Amino acid sequence: MTGSDSARSIDAREVLEVLEALERRVATLDAERAVRATITRYMALCDVPEDAGDGPALAALFTADAVWEGIGPQYARKFGRLEGTDAIVAMLRRYLPPEPHFAANLHFLTSESIDVGADLATARGRWIMLQASRHVDGTAELIAARLTVDFAPAEGGTAWLIRHFRTERVLDGPWPLAAASRP
Repeated sequence: MTGSDSARSIDAREVLEVLEALERRVATLDAERAVRATITRYMALCDVPEDAGDGPALAALFTADAVWEGIGPQYARKFGRLEGTDAIVAMLRRYLPPEPHFAANLHFLTSESIDVGADLATARGRWIMLQASRHVDGTAELIAARLTVDFAPAEGGTAWLIRHFRTERVLDGPWPLAAASRP
């Protein structure tokens, strides 16, 4: 080689290393996207009225050995620690129609951070959740909670499932605008 061609020679090993690094980066981005899709679906299924469209049911979003846990002084007492998909879904259903709890309930996530393990076998997501609720008794409240959620890849697929869901109530207060009567 002569001139500019001799300045940089790339051998097959270097090309393979670059391709492997790109493959890992794409797999990490795919995992992050799947984690985000799972938590978004979970929140949509917990909204009232639920308008989540087609997709997996609530139970299908969890691993068989999943844990759902309230942490901190308020939520540890209110929710405790639930183990297994059946126990988790049963608890969540107590707040969803046809149970008379919420007239309207919406979840908003912000301050997202998703870390995928180097082995692509684990992921942890962190969010701040704002929950805006109007109860069937006419009262309304805003709640801010800190979520830390561990995920595991589903067997034989591209989806990621909730393995350990932790929620900690950070602040709350009445929401008089939502409690006001509607014309």
